[in-house]
Amino acid sequence: MKTFIQSGDILTLTPSAAVASGAGNLFGGVLFGVATNDVAASTAGEFQTCGVFTLPKTSALAISIGDRLFWDATNKVVNKTATAQVCIGVAVSDAANPSASVTVKLGAYTPSGT
Repeated sequence: MKTFIQSGDILTLTPSAAVASGAGNLFGGVLFGVATNDVAASTAGEFQTCGVFTLPKTSALAISIGDRLFWDATNKVVNKTATAQVCIGVAVSDAANPSASVTVKLGAYTPSGT
């Protein structure tokens, strides 16, 4: 097909700050990806935009499988706070309060109100 560029699972993106391999980053306020390798600030690197990842979460928060998860760009963790944050996916496992991480399916979410 003439208009196809790539599958989009992995994108080459340039973060404004350094991102460690396996860490998440938000681009342009809405595009979220997980670094496939360490990426230096202002340097292009590869970021996985779909798939299932273990990501850091707000420790004092219980998360249930199927919960919509949002990226807190300031603290570099996921949580369940929709206000002023971007939905990056859904939890595919439970995570206790307290705990350090949760398993997330990127790009999958249930729209608000359903």
